[in-house]
Amino acid sequence: MVSENEFLLHSLIMGGFLLFVYDILRIIRRVIPHGGFWVAVEDLAFWVYCGAEVFLLMYHESNGTLRWFAVIGAMAGMFLYNKLFSRLFVKYVSLGFKKLLAGIGRILGWLLRPVNLAGRKVRRGTRRTMGRLKRFLKNRLTYFLKALKINMKV
Repeated sequence: MVSENEFLLHSLIMGGFLLFVYDILRIIRRVIPHGGFWVAVEDLAFWVYCGAEVFLLMYHESNGTLRWFAVIGAMAGMFLYNKLFSRLFVKYVSLGFKKLLAGIGRILGWLLRPVNLAGRKVRRGTRRTMGRLKRFLKNRLTYFLKALKINMKV
């Protein structure tokens, strides 16, 4: 068992760390937008993780006894982290990731441009070929249909 001051310090650090983990989830949500179902799944996983972390802290440092000053310490750690770092961290890290992904997209677009141009030519050629094939088949079927009508009259 550790002293109460150490326990309070550990709970402060744990509160800040848990909010840091949630900020990482927020950054992922800003960079890669996804629907409400996946947000709910992420939140559920986060809260299960938080519960496990709090349980382990209580188990190791106070023999499983719930100490309210530890809960208040964790809340204070979250509050301090939120006021000091959270807003700027989420804003600038997500902005950096967005710019990085945009740069990677531009580079891939530049590298894959010959493939894209070739694909356009193939599609354009395929449209012409399909148009010619369509006209050819229509003319042949019309010819055979007329020939069939003539043969049926005789």
